[in-house]
Amino acid sequence: MYYISKNYKSVFNASGKAKTDFEYALDVSGFKNLGFKQSTIPNSAIGAIKNFLGITMALIRLPFKSVLFTQYPVNKYRKYIVFIASLKGCKVFTVVHDVSFLRKRTKDKAAELRNICRSDAVVVHNPTMVKWFLDAGVEIPVINLELFDYVSEKRPSQNDIIEEKKQYNLVYAGGYGGVKNKYVYDIDKLGARNFKLKLYGRGFEEEKRLVAKEKSSVLYEGAFPADEIPFKITGDFGLVWDGESAETCSGQYGEYLKFNNPHKTSLYILCGLPIVIWKEAALAPFILNNNLGIAISSLKELDGILEKLTFEDYKIMKKNVLVFQKKVMLAKFGQAAISEALKSTSI
Repeated sequence: MYYISKNYKSVFNASGKAKTDFEYALDVSGFKNLGFKQSTIPNSAIGAIKNFLGITMALIRLPFKSVLFTQYPVNKYRKYIVFIASLKGCKVFTVVHDVSFLRKRTKDKAAELRNICRSDAVVVHNPTMVKWFLDAGVEIPVINLELFDYVSEKRPSQNDIIEEKKQYNLVYAGGYGGVKNKYVYDIDKLGARNFKLKLYGRGFEEEKRLVAKEKSSVLYEGAFPADEIPFKITGDFGLVWDGESAETCSGQYGEYLKFNNPHKTSLYILCGLPIVIWKEAALAPFILNNNLGIAISSLKELDGILEKLTFEDYKIMKKNVLVFQKKVMLAKFGQAAISEALKSTSI
């Protein structure tokens, strides 16, 4: 059983972290890397050359009638990889990190599904995405990942102490400057008394604040690499919210939340933080069913909800999060999905 590692461009990039973590799950599940050693070369040209040479070497070494686990998307190399694997009579499995059609980045749904489903089984984010694949006519097994992992050798413990408080610190991790999280600049309009919003990530523009920094409910904490940020985040809740508006998750990013599992959710859980999530997000049922946090329709209602939240209820959510913290740091979700995919085709 094999996979092909590649160069992952940025240590700040959540998608790169999700893919390296899935490689870890493959390693633990008994798969071997046929390509070059995993790397994080930031230079695009050098990274592209390394990827092409590493993938080519791996495909030459790939044994006939073996098993190859792939990750999607893999830029322009997927058709090349699947073509050679099929010539060698290999079984191909695929974990799907993003669907461009659902992100409104392509209009050709059929072409993307053909590309993804050149596989014996696929692993996708959640039950909503499973249904979307099946409703589109996909006939191969479609496996529910449930939650992305966030692998860490050490357990972040900075949020272990639980104290009763009147004002909670809400955490949001992401990149700023676009419409994906434009709403953060409007938080001060809410006049919240029961929470402050702590931001982590690149691109926050101080000049866009609506009030003076010292009077703002928004605290910018800086940017850190993917392996460091779990030990830098301090707070009480992690926020899963995308779009331009604080009233609802709007636009293409809000629509994508109805299908995908944002990797920041796993980061928050690794940090030991309960989740505040948009009620219409695909991941909301998972959060609520496991009592890992709160689902809301609008950020405007959060202040009132937190005011009524009892200390006992918060402690129960924290306790539940710690159970899942161990799972994501050990790649248990990836391992379970890999096992289910192999079983689906009797391997």
